[in-house]
Amino acid sequence: MTDPIADMFNRIRNAQMAAKPEVSVPFSNIKFSIAQILEKNKFVDKVEKKGRKVDKFIDITLKYDDKAPVISGIKKFSKPGQRIYVSFEKIKQVRGGYGIAIISTPKGLMTNREARKQKLGGELICEVW
Repeated sequence: MTDPIADMFNRIRNAQMAAKPEVSVPFSNIKFSIAQILEKNKFVDKVEKKGRKVDKFIDITLKYDDKAPVISGIKKFSKPGQRIYVSFEKIKQVRGGYGIAIISTPKGLMTNREARKQKLGGELICEVW
């Protein structure tokens, strides 16, 4: 698999289309950080790291609002073949402030709002709304 983050987003999208209560994703530190940001911004209910050593995975409990998924869209920007970088001045709001952008900065993964406050730019991973 060339893009494990895109695979994580596809698993979330597919599970929501099938109205599944939760989804499991193979563990990596960056995917776990992205899932924690989604939990902190109330896009998913709960994120748990499970398993040991080689068999680690992330359990993501999805969130629904009247049987409609809370995450209505995820758009991935940086890809393994083309990285997208933004300076803090060029970080925009997502859907008029209703969504978030996840940016990989020198101080770790953070949302677009946090990156602008700390005046940090970095690699634009995705937008979630």
